[in-house]
Amino acid sequence: MRIVTLTSDFGTEDGFVGAMKGVILSLVPWASVVDITHEVPPQSVWDAAFALEASCPYFPEGTVHVAVVDPGVGGERRALIFRTGRYFLVGPDNGVFSLLLGREPPVQVVSIENRELMLPEVSNTFHGRDIFAPAAAHLVRGVPLDSFGPEVEDWMNLHLPEPEVRGDLVLGRVVHMDHFGNLITNIKMEHLPFPPEEAVVRVRGATTKIYPVYSSVLKGVPLALFGSSGRLEVAVREGSAHRTLEVGEGEEVLVERTR
Repeated sequence: MRIVTLTSDFGTEDGFVGAMKGVILSLVPWASVVDITHEVPPQSVWDAAFALEASCPYFPEGTVHVAVVDPGVGGERRALIFRTGRYFLVGPDNGVFSLLLGREPPVQVVSIENRELMLPEVSNTFHGRDIFAPAAAHLVRGVPLDSFGPEVEDWMNLHLPEPEVRGDLVLGRVVHMDHFGNLITNIKMEHLPFPPEEAVVRVRGATTKIYPVYSSVLKGVPLALFGSSGRLEVAVREGSAHRTLEVGEGEEVLVERTR
């Protein structure tokens, strides 16, 4: 059995996700289709990239990951398949796999152009069903990557801004907000030129130390910690830092040494 994962901004109120699953299972009834999320904010490629980075590395080798957050559907953007050392990534050429590929660069990338490996009729608005789902199914069937189309050497790659280090001051930014309202920054442990226990974090007038876990502070109190992504995040215990601090993506975050 081979696994195909699906990530999209389709939501679950309509039949879009069901249509993709139907296409895959019609071609490979033995496949296991797993939903990562379909609640990516509409057209938010970055939010999809974070969801993929958080989940895809933990699937078995050989998994086919399909991502359809595709503001450019029907336009000139390409449909691509990336093969890394562990899995396949299928989706639009818009940077949605950037964070994953930063962890594991591809060994081969092809453009999906073979009409025989798509549905007979290709919609201008639903490439998830007509191009990406069939491609995933054919990969599970063992169709060689070269059969889909020509190799490509360039593709869109999104980059998180690097934090700025000024002596004992690290200047970063909020780059993502998760479901709980935690503020994920672009600062990693490696960016700190001092131990985290000697740091204070400032964002929109709030000041906190870096703690090891959420339960280090009382309910409703802001804190900072390095989360499961390895990035510094600002949170409110059992609350939302986004709502409590009125902070969103792009906000400056300062980390400075206090000793």
